[in-house]
Amino acid sequence: MEWKKLISPHRLGRKKDEELVISQERSPFQRDFDRIIFSSAFRRMQDKTQVFPMAESDYVRTRLTHCLETASIGRSLGTAAGSFICKNFDTAGALASDIGSIVAAAALGHDIGNPPLGHGGEEAIRYWFQRSEQGQELHNQMLPVECADFDQYEGNAHGFRVMSVLQMPDQRGGMQLTCATLGAFAKYPRGSMVTQKPPGAAGKKFNFFHADRELFAEVAEMTGMRQVAPDSYCRHPLAFLVEAADDIAYRIMDFEDAHAVGLLPYVELEEDFLELIGEDWVKDYLAKLRQPVRKVEFMRAQVIGVLVKQSVQAFIDHQQELLDGVLEKPLIEYIPAAPVLRKIEDRSRRDIYNTPQVASVIAAGFELISGMLDVLVPTVNEIARECAGGPKASYRAWRMVKIMPAHYAPMDDPAWQSSAYLRLLYVLDYLAGMTDTYAVNLYKKLKGISL
Repeated sequence: MEWKKLISPHRLGRKKDEELVISQERSPFQRDFDRIIFSSAFRRMQDKTQVFPMAESDYVRTRLTHCLETASIGRSLGTAAGSFICKNFDTAGALASDIGSIVAAAALGHDIGNPPLGHGGEEAIRYWFQRSEQGQELHNQMLPVECADFDQYEGNAHGFRVMSVLQMPDQRGGMQLTCATLGAFAKYPRGSMVTQKPPGAAGKKFNFFHADRELFAEVAEMTGMRQVAPDSYCRHPLAFLVEAADDIAYRIMDFEDAHAVGLLPYVELEEDFLELIGEDWVKDYLAKLRQPVRKVEFMRAQVIGVLVKQSVQAFIDHQQELLDGVLEKPLIEYIPAAPVLRKIEDRSRRDIYNTPQVASVIAAGFELISGMLDVLVPTVNEIARECAGGPKASYRAWRMVKIMPAHYAPMDDPAWQSSAYLRLLYVLDYLAGMTDTYAVNLYKKLKGISL
C-alpha cells in the first residue's frame, strides 16, 4: 500500500474527480471531524453506556465522552506518526496535521454505531437472531451471507452504515466522509462471511454489512487497501492508530472510572499507573496533591503521554509490515508497557466489567432488546406482506408500525416488501440509534408497563 493513496481526500459517493485537492485552510479531514461531531448519531452517544450503564455519578464516561477522549488521543498519535510519514514517504502534499485529523475523525466515530446498553446490546441482538423462534424463522428466509450479518452482529458494521448510509440518506455515501477517514475507521475491514479473513486482529470481527459492501469497496479502491479475498481487505495502516487510541482510552479511563465508583482501591490504581509512567519524580509531585481525584487525573495524563509515545514508536518500527498489510497484533502489544496493560485489562475483565451493577443491567438489556425485536419484527413483516398484495395485516400491526419513523418501514419500496434481510436491517437501524433511556422507555410502552 502507498501513503499517497492511503490518505485519499476523495469523498465516498462523489465523482472521482471532485474535491481531490487538500486545502490547508480547512482540510477535508477536519471537515470529516466536524461532520461527525455535529451529527445526530454522535450526539445520541451522550446517553449510551460505556462501562457502567445509567451510572448515577456524572463523573464516569458515557460513549460520547469516551469517543471524544479517544479522538484526542488519536490526534496526538496521528500527528506524531504523520511527522515520520511526511518525512519518509510521498504524501501528495498532506501534512502531519492532516494525518492527525484523519485518525482523530475516525476515532471520534469509532463507536457511533453501537446499540444501547453497550456490548451487551450487541450480544442481545446476536442471541435473539440465533436463539429466538422468530430469529430461526428468519434464517429460512435469508441467504447465508445475509444471516451472517445478524448471527455475528457488529456495532462496528453499524458504525460504517451510520456514516455512509443513515446520516444524510438522500445522497450516496451518506455523510460523504473522505475515504481516508473511513478506511482508518475500519478496524475489521471485511464482510461477515468471507472466504479468507485479513491477517491477525483485523479479521477478528467485521466492519460492513452485506448491504453496504459496494460502498466499502469504493473506500478500499480509493485508498489502495490491499484485497485479500472478495469483501476482505488488509487494514488501512492508520486503523492501527485508531485502535491504539481506543485501547489506551478504555484501559486507562475505565480503570479511573472503576476507582470513581468505588470498585478499585486508590492504592492499586496508583501502583499500576506509576509502573506505566516509570518516573521517580512523579511520586514527589503526587505528595504535593491533597485530593485523591487530582492525583488520579495527574497520573492518567502522564500515563497517556507515555503510551502515545510508545505506540508511535511501534508504528514506526513496524512501518513496512503495516504497508504490506501483514501486521497481526494491535500496536499496544508491541510496546514496553504491554505487560502492565495486560494486567490492567485482566483485572478489569475479572472484577470491573462483571460486577453485579454492570451484569444486572446487561441482563435486563437482553430482555429489553429481545422484547422490542419480538414486537417490531413481526409488525414490519405483517405490513410488508399486505403491501405486497398478501393477507391483510392486523390492527395491532398497523398501530405498532406507527411507532417507527417512516423511513425504517418504507412500505412503498418493493425491495423492502420482498426482503426479510432488509426489513430486519432497517429495524436494527432504528434500534441501534436509540439511547439507553429511549430504549428503556420504548420497551416499557411496548410492553404496557407505562403509557
